[in-house]
Amino acid sequence: MNVQFKKGVLELLVLSMIDKRDRYGYDVSDTLSQRIDIAAGTVYPILRKLKDEGFLKTYLSEVSAGPARKYYQITDKGRQKYRSLKEEWQQFIMLTDNILED
Repeated sequence: MNVQFKKGVLELLVLSMIDKRDRYGYDVSDTLSQRIDIAAGTVYPILRKLKDEGFLKTYLSEVSAGPARKYYQITDKGRQKYRSLKEEWQQFIMLTDNILED
């Protein structure tokens, strides 16, 4: 997949995943990298940016084996951002499809 296509949609995909349920960074990264060819460290700057902008918040959760994990949770502001990005993406796809079909 084209690198520019991936860059444009990763933020939307991350918000979508965390909107469904709280996730820790490796979970988000691993799930995406199984479906899209991305480097392992690609997701962490996006998570950090979304947290810094108030779209996500974090909390630590103990696990039975190993150190506590930092989980990401979407905020109300993040849900609004997700809905907005999703709507923009759907409009972009529709416009692109219309041009490709002409």
